[in-house]
Amino acid sequence: MKTPIVIAVTGAAGQISYSLLFRIASGELFGLEQPIILRLLEVTSVLDKLLGVVMELNDCAYPLLQKVISTDDSKLAFNGADYVFLVGAKPRKTGMKRKDLLESNAVIFAEQGKALNAVASRHVKVLVTGNPANTNALITQSNAPDLNSSCFAGMTMLDHNRAINQLAEKCGVRSKDIKNIIVWGNHSETQYPDLHHATVKGQKAFALVDDAWITEDFIPTVQHRGGAILEARGLSSAASAAHAAIVQMRAWALGTKGDDWVSMAVASDGSYGIEKGLFYSFPVRVAVDGEASIVNDLKIEEFSLERMQATEQELKEERMTIRHLL
Repeated sequence: MKTPIVIAVTGAAGQISYSLLFRIASGELFGLEQPIILRLLEVTSVLDKLLGVVMELNDCAYPLLQKVISTDDSKLAFNGADYVFLVGAKPRKTGMKRKDLLESNAVIFAEQGKALNAVASRHVKVLVTGNPANTNALITQSNAPDLNSSCFAGMTMLDHNRAINQLAEKCGVRSKDIKNIIVWGNHSETQYPDLHHATVKGQKAFALVDDAWITEDFIPTVQHRGGAILEARGLSSAASAAHAAIVQMRAWALGTKGDDWVSMAVASDGSYGIEKGLFYSFPVRVAVDGEASIVNDLKIEEFSLERMQATEQELKEERMTIRHLL
């Protein structure tokens, strides 16, 4: 039996975590031979609700789940953690402006960054899903100066999956037939889903779709999908967000396959002219040892460059809003 790995999840009583936790415990994330210990963090007021989730996890009798610990103490939750899902955040509600969401969640991620800095594994992988994910990743990383910036990422795999589905539906193929989609920039309505390098069953996507569909249908559908789901459900994306978190963390931990890549918001190293330090979504490949690297030297069209710079500008503006926490 392998040594158990410690996985911490914040906002563990919330709707995203309810879809996420049981999939992690079943072995979907790290495989059927890897035992795990779950550390579940919640605010004090909902620990009773979290107890019900723990009871259900235990009632599943998962063979890989060695222990579940629930707590309102971030240092206990993150102590020695190998992988961390920062899910807990105040949710976006109908009519809420993005700035309001940013300001209400910023303090949460600053405090969690300090706790991670104090007690987490020095090789921890921290995936920020709580919105606004890119800037929350920046806040968390900035408050964990003893951890390498490569330990942190924001989740844009949800947007990546949305883009895959839109292209697959348009071309009448399965999602597995789509390769090399890119989502650039911020996990927001300024994000840029890019098809210039995408393929469909090995064919260039641009040969199969027309420009009007890309600009008038594909890009706005992906950009505004979160809002459309919120309007339809009255709640933010949950199951699809949990699935994206599984996919992104699994790729980050175990490596990407073949010549494909994933979209991840990582600390910019200056690639493609994006300001260093911003957590910006790039195409990323991951080696089998878990080392992530930005895919470089892709040809960027003027059409793409303008959109990439627009979403970068939004990230700079968000950073300015929370600069006192960095």
